[in-house]
Amino acid sequence: MITELTEGDLPAAAEALGRGGLDWLVGSARDTGNGLAWTETTTDEELDPTLYSGTAGIVLALLEGREHFGDDRYGDAAARGALTLAVAAEEWDVSSLYTGLTGMAVALRAVHGLLGDTAAGAAADRAMERVRSRFDGTRWDDRWFDLLIGNAGIALGALAVGDDELAVRAVTPYLRTAERTAGGVQWESLSGAPARFHHLSHGTLGIAYALAAVGRQAGRPDLTELAVAGASDVAARNEAGPAGFLVPHSDPQHVPDRIERYSYGWCHGPTGDAQAFRLLAAALQDPSWSALADGCWHTVTHSGLPQRLRPGFWDNNGRCCGTAGVLALACDRHVEHGDGLDFANTLVTDLASRSIEDAAGVCWSNLEHRATPSELTPQTGWGMGNAGIVRELLRYARLGTGRDAAYAVDWPDHPAADADPASSAGPGPA
Repeated sequence: MITELTEGDLPAAAEALGRGGLDWLVGSARDTGNGLAWTETTTDEELDPTLYSGTAGIVLALLEGREHFGDDRYGDAAARGALTLAVAAEEWDVSSLYTGLTGMAVALRAVHGLLGDTAAGAAADRAMERVRSRFDGTRWDDRWFDLLIGNAGIALGALAVGDDELAVRAVTPYLRTAERTAGGVQWESLSGAPARFHHLSHGTLGIAYALAAVGRQAGRPDLTELAVAGASDVAARNEAGPAGFLVPHSDPQHVPDRIERYSYGWCHGPTGDAQAFRLLAAALQDPSWSALADGCWHTVTHSGLPQRLRPGFWDNNGRCCGTAGVLALACDRHVEHGDGLDFANTLVTDLASRSIEDAAGVCWSNLEHRATPSELTPQTGWGMGNAGIVRELLRYARLGTGRDAAYAVDWPDHPAADADPASSAGPGPA
């Protein structure tokens, strides 16, 4: 655990934590005989090839490490991870971005692009052909119709690997399934559930993000207009007043005995909402969307996070619903608006204080206040573990020392940050 850091120490400390986190990932890999693979935690037995919690997301973090440090150890590990991804993609029966073939293809395409690995590129093509063949004309998953698991995420993954035609096909069903509301439109993102989700991972804003990205890339104003209608529905639900932005998790509240009504991270809160509004602002050149992103940032920075104000309020260090996801937005704000790194410094200090260092490197443990013991086994992947945290720490370290803030590989649902937002309107080929 690193403590008592001064502001001037933070970029170097973040870089050291990033290297330690990468080393921990390399050391936790399983050698399959055909390449490297990872499980969700080091105590699991089942290999996980996915973007969210397994090998695909880890491969992208290793590529980030290779580009940041110029260290071929990380590139070699990424290439060996691509070997197992190619094998897993031959049999994986889920098509989605975060839990399926589309996310695996994104990682394979990135290995091809950065390492010149043509076999990885060919495997990405085969994976996306399987995705294409599984489309029934409306959807891929019989339960979810969202960004994390459903059509919206597949569309963004298709854009990321350069398949614009599939991206259009993936979002077209949203035109006929939209439900009109007082504020715009929404969708049934979980089949049969009364709840309508509002945010990026499972809800309306994730679908709106995909519609806006595809509409702009494909020159389809009908898709862009529907994106605006979806985002307008969410904007109309703001309960934070003119200075902030805070919308409930869902309406009616989904499983209220287990899920809090308000969240603040990427998945169901203003951290992720701001990313959708950033995209719309850049795509439409409309400052009203930038104002909503500003409101999101106001709410995030005044919420009390990363303090653990009460059990369950802020128990996660990761990219999906924790501190690393907020750090990504803090760095975006600095690049695009010159906000400075004060809040980013607070987040990095917190990540440093919660890091676990041993001979294997550095990792992080999240908390579950309803479990005993509450400290969970450290995770490897992008969503809740090392891969997502490392990626954001290394970017912060570059920003803090005046280097290039760009990622080695842009994430499909994270608009690239640029001092000129008009040039950062959506994902492109990896």
